[in-house]
Amino acid sequence: MSRFAAAVEELSAAQKSAKGVSLYSRHINRPVGRVLAAASYCLNLKPNQVTLLSAVFTFAGVGMIAALPPGPGTAAGVFAALFLGFALDSADGQLARLTGTGSAAGEWLDHVVDCAKMLALHMAVLVSFHRYFAPSEPLLLLAPVVFQFAAVLVFFGGILTDQLKRAERLRNGGAGPRPAEPASAVRAVALLPVDYGVFCAAFLLFGSGRLFVVVYCALLVAHVLFMVAFLTKWYRELAGPGR
Repeated sequence: MSRFAAAVEELSAAQKSAKGVSLYSRHINRPVGRVLAAASYCLNLKPNQVTLLSAVFTFAGVGMIAALPPGPGTAAGVFAALFLGFALDSADGQLARLTGTGSAAGEWLDHVVDCAKMLALHMAVLVSFHRYFAPSEPLLLLAPVVFQFAAVLVFFGGILTDQLKRAERLRNGGAGPRPAEPASAVRAVALLPVDYGVFCAAFLLFGSGRLFVVVYCALLVAHVLFMVAFLTKWYRELAGPGR
């Protein structure tokens, strides 16, 4: 068995729980990330280098959104760049587990890049809306602002909730992670509107004018609704019964 095939097999056997993961991330992004992680392993790349490579592709896509006029070629280029950036974002963590080189610094870098891409993507959409989609519809320019607010707040809230839960388990003497719960197929489908991969796929419509605006705004509504649901759920979990 080749080094690449062995790495893919080992990664397949050591996947994280699928709980709370949408169908896209489970069946598309993670498997593609697994292949990229195995290829990175064969090239002797480090997880932080893969994280930075993810940022290069993602911000290339961001630059195209802001700088190029919408069209089929731009749409394909943006999607390809964002798709690879997201897959490499999955690959860095898988490579870290494969090589046993995970670190606090690597986790920090990964989260900083994730936050930066959310901020930058919606700012790029704002620029594009102003230049090409809505020069005479100023209210539409609020959509990327609200979308950015919801996406970043959910990202921050989720990261903070995980950290606080981990700290609470340590205080209570439970240092290890909780046993993985079975994944829910219904939840995996329900999470599709707020999956970053689905958001990236929406840019395939970037050259179709109003259709892209409609899909973007539909995903915005989904993010706002899920933001309210997630924040309520996380607060109740942290507050605990009787608090």
